[in-house]
Amino acid sequence: MTSTLRPVSVPETERRPGRWLALCVLVLAVLLVAVDATVLGLATPYISEDLNPTGTQLLWIGDVYSFVIAGLLVSMGSLGDRIGRKRILLVGATAFGAISLLNAYAFTPELLILARALLGVAGATLMPATLALIRNLFHDPRERSLAVGIWGATASAGTAVGPVAGGFLLGHFWWGSVFLINLPVMVVLVLVGSRMLPESKNPHPGPWDSRSVVLSLVGVIAVVYAVKEAATHGLTWQTGAAALLGTGALYGFVRRQLTMPVPLLDMRLFRDRGFSGAVLADLLTVLGLSGLVFFLSQYLQLVQGRRPFEAGLAELPAAVGAVAAGLVAGATARRYSVRAVVSGGLAAVGVALAVLTLLTRSTGYPLLGAALLVVGVGAGFSFTVTADVILSSVPRDQAGAASAVSETAYELGAALGIALLGSIVTGVYRGFAAPAGTPSGAHESLGGAVEAAAGLPPRTADALLTSARDAFVHGLTLAAGAGAAVLLATALAAWFLLKGQELADAG
Repeated sequence: MTSTLRPVSVPETERRPGRWLALCVLVLAVLLVAVDATVLGLATPYISEDLNPTGTQLLWIGDVYSFVIAGLLVSMGSLGDRIGRKRILLVGATAFGAISLLNAYAFTPELLILARALLGVAGATLMPATLALIRNLFHDPRERSLAVGIWGATASAGTAVGPVAGGFLLGHFWWGSVFLINLPVMVVLVLVGSRMLPESKNPHPGPWDSRSVVLSLVGVIAVVYAVKEAATHGLTWQTGAAALLGTGALYGFVRRQLTMPVPLLDMRLFRDRGFSGAVLADLLTVLGLSGLVFFLSQYLQLVQGRRPFEAGLAELPAAVGAVAAGLVAGATARRYSVRAVVSGGLAAVGVALAVLTLLTRSTGYPLLGAALLVVGVGAGFSFTVTADVILSSVPRDQAGAASAVSETAYELGAALGIALLGSIVTGVYRGFAAPAGTPSGAHESLGGAVEAAAGLPPRTADALLTSARDAFVHGLTLAAGAGAAVLLATALAAWFLLKGQELADAG
């Protein structure tokens, strides 16, 4: 059905004093998660050289964080509604900082994968709590739109701070140092947030249902694992078993929510076409983008030979575009329409990804930088407006669960994007023709090829690197083309699904 949010009048008494200072604390949590997600790409070549992971382990290092977050977001969002969003935010931030230490000092691929998974558990508490607190801090729709824009802009700024700060650290310290930048942000967040943030929760939460938590976690992780393994190794009985387990668990989760008096996640939210359309748009957009973004840092460093700090600066236009678009997205959607802004933004991202199919080993930066700027602007408009639609479509008591659905779509899209589009890059790369005498590790990843070349005669090393880099770029362009197709199809779907959707006005 079409959802049109009607203007509402907000009494001045509902405009909580200090709400903008409280927002500053909330965006620190967003910055924490965004920096951690983006900094890993720059560190990947160093992790490959130091820990020598297989290609599959490298993909797990990249996406297990998203797997676990996706599996727990709904549960953590609902938990925050029950025990208090401020409480779960501060506990999660403390755990996030502590587990960052474990990531920094991991000495085997297996330990790093485990540490990333635990970081996902902590990270699952942060994003739903921040959006839910925004929903409860800002009752005026126009103020809330601006607050969501600042929230989204901070996440985008984190994607810029991460590579630049990470590049500086990688130029002076070991790869584990990129995880330590979480600590000062966490300390400020906890100390200031404990004083500035108001507590909010559902006054009638109902009982906590552990069975729903288990079904949600098992369902999401098993399904994403099955997709990842099928894309990487083809269909096997293990893949089929995981798919059946995950599908069965998710079916059981949905059935259980429909029969519970007070469910962990109110499935009736999806009857709203605007809510469902916004969630679907987020999932498919991130799916189309994330696989490419995960490998872009490797392209800049291992193919074009840029230093980590330079690679971080090269990715800056995307963040700048997203910040600028996020701050004006709400006003633009009110002037034109929600579907025009979301569909237009997604179409722009799709066209920019199509341009990236022209990449070669020697592509100049103007083309790459312009494409990344357009990606940032388009994504900034789309993500900010869809987040506003999702928050505005639900009562304040359910803000945590609704925010968790939004973030689940984001994280699930990221995991699937890395699994599917990343597997395109990995599959094409592994098929390159290597000179005789090349170590087998050269076919596992481009970082492995660079490391193998260091121990070979100059002519053999040059031949190996040329062949490996050409194969990597070819896989990257194919992934960009697949991402472009996904984004353009999503833009078309959003045009129909968001028809009639409007953002509320102050009245």
